[in-house]
Order: sequence, then C-alpha cells, then structure tokens
Amino acid sequence: MTMMVKKISAVTLRVLNMKASVRFYKDVLGMEIVFGGEDASFSSLRAKDAAYPILNLEQGDTSTRWGRLIFYVADVDAFWEFLRGKGFNPEKPRDASWGERYFHMPDPDGHELSFARPI
Repeated sequence: MTMMVKKISAVTLRVLNMKASVRFYKDVLGMEIVFGGEDASFSSLRAKDAAYPILNLEQGDTSTRWGRLIFYVADVDAFWEFLRGKGFNPEKPRDASWGERYFHMPDPDGHELSFARPI
C-alpha cells in the first residue's frame, strides 16, 4: 500500500493584529469566516463557495520569511486595479514562464501573497 497525502486541509498564518487581518481577508479579498472572527485569537476563512482549503489566522508573533500564499483570481489585471483602488500598492502584473499571469503584495502582517491565473 502506498502512503500519500490526499489534500491540503488548511494553511495557518500567525498574525499580530487579528482584527486587521480578518478585515483584510474578509472585506478586501472576499473570503468568508467559518470560525472565530475579529475578536478571536484563532480564525478560519475560506474562499466563498469553496469547501477547502481553509486559511487559518492565529494570534501571535508573525514570521514573513516563509514563502508565499497563492490565490487564483478570474482576472489578474482587474484584481490588481481593484486592490489599487482600495489603497494598496501591489507589484505590477506580469506573465511568468510557467504559464501564469500574476502579481505579489503583502498582507497586513507582511506575508507575501500572489494573485494569479493560468494563461
């Protein structure tokens, strides 16, 4: 019998300010809260209409030199404009050699996020 991972259930990020982080992921990125919330020490969110994966936010010391979280969006350039309109300053979108259009920006705690779409 071969042992293997069946799916990624969740990713957990440590955040300094739960209220700011929950508001960013809920109000800016449109994710829904499935556990906790702005006043909790642990919260879970997911993309609307998605069963998995879940993004967990845990109150505590944050570390931003770990990698990046990648979100697929319907239109990379339109999402970039949307974030700029909300007062954020993401990198300019570009095409990657691996077949995605994408851009990066930090979340409120400095975790690197990528917004992408296959091309």
